[in-house]
Amino acid sequence: MTAAHLRVDLGRLCADIDTLRARIAPAQLMCVVKNDAYAHGIEQVVAAAHAHGVRWFGAFDVPMGVRARAAAGPDARVFSWVTVSRDEIATALDNAIELGVGDARYLDEVAAVSAGRGAVVHLKIDTGLHRNGVRPEDWPAFVARAAELEATGDIRVAGIWSHIAETSDQDDDRARAQYHTAVDAARAAGLAPEVLHLAASAAGYARPEFRHDLVRFGAFCYGIRSTDGPELDGIVPAATLVAPVTGVDGDTVQVGLGSLDGLPSTLAGRVTVGTPGGARALLAVTETSLTVAAWPGAAAGDEVAVFGPGSRGESSATTLAEAIGTVGEEIMVRVSPLIPRVYV
Repeated sequence: MTAAHLRVDLGRLCADIDTLRARIAPAQLMCVVKNDAYAHGIEQVVAAAHAHGVRWFGAFDVPMGVRARAAAGPDARVFSWVTVSRDEIATALDNAIELGVGDARYLDEVAAVSAGRGAVVHLKIDTGLHRNGVRPEDWPAFVARAAELEATGDIRVAGIWSHIAETSDQDDDRARAQYHTAVDAARAAGLAPEVLHLAASAAGYARPEFRHDLVRFGAFCYGIRSTDGPELDGIVPAATLVAPVTGVDGDTVQVGLGSLDGLPSTLAGRVTVGTPGGARALLAVTETSLTVAAWPGAAAGDEVAVFGPGSRGESSATTLAEAIGTVGEEIMVRVSPLIPRVYV
């Protein structure tokens, strides 16, 4: 293609997933596909991962869950954890989407909409991050209520889960202890969750004791490492943002981005991009173009890798993010949906 596009290597994505599955076995992998699969395209990512044996998908909100269900088919399990309206609860039940529930009132709303249909829920304990979740002092009453609603057939408690901060091992260890206390209380109330899931990408990758039955891998599935974190053994970015040279002016070239609408201008002078001549400095960023240091023989139509796996000298999305104090996921999801996705 001669226009800017995000080139997504689905084989590389599946290889990354294989690496993660091997690392966490016997725990299962949940492939998180929020934000349109981190801008990679939810339908294509889910279809490829499902064909590769992934059976758990994390969709954040119900509309994304519906798209994941359509792409994966009936045998996958789709988990959505943002609190939603009663209409969206009904949509979730119609599409066999399992709901994360971290609020007593929301639990009763899910049960009311379900009305005997056995809505599948995962109960969330707040282990200190304060990103939704039932406070520990309210947890005994919450799980007792869940047991009552399960007995009437309005819900089925499939999992107990939480988010952790991943800011220090000490904080995470305290969160893990709180989580285990919550699981014990749920079982004492008569619940029998099928899956326990506490860890997302960083803790799931680094700390076996956090993996339990299921690990929610988001960015790592796509080869996006943590900001200021180590390189991941065998994990490579699956997407490359490529754009054509539109003009050469002495010792600089212009690169056309079209409708990128989001590459931070503060990256100018801080990072390199990949070119046919290797790594070259990124000198300026506008809404629709880049200025890049030239290379010998640079010509209109040459392809520049703005970020990607590094095969042409380009930085990864996370390396770009580190240069301006943010995270690789932000660089990815700011790629406009108007930029075509091309799958290889």
